[in-house]
Amino acid sequence: MKKFLLFVLGLVALAVLLANLGPMVLLAVGGWLLYVVFKKFLKTESTLKKIGLVVIGLIVVCITLSNIYAVIGVAAAYVLYMIYKEWKREPKEREFSDDPFTNFEKQWAELNKL
Repeated sequence: MKKFLLFVLGLVALAVLLANLGPMVLLAVGGWLLYVVFKKFLKTESTLKKIGLVVIGLIVVCITLSNIYAVIGVAAAYVLYMIYKEWKREPKEREFSDDPFTNFEKQWAELNKL
């Protein structure tokens, strides 16, 4: 049952990720363009070029902020990663014995470790 729920949750997260893939790319490109414009702004000496770079920067900020909901896609990618880790994890095997004193001794040893 747990694997089935992980599978269904993984399908939902994958659908959300694929639906937000375009905005995620535009958000990343917008961030990169803002970085390039900022670096050019710091290097230039001309006031006219600085004004032009500020205008370009504001346009890129508007484009980037319009794709801010792409963070939902990033969260879906993180959920997919966590589901993948949980799916590959080996379950712990418990050793049970019919002897009640053996189980008591194991539990007592675990309590003494704390």
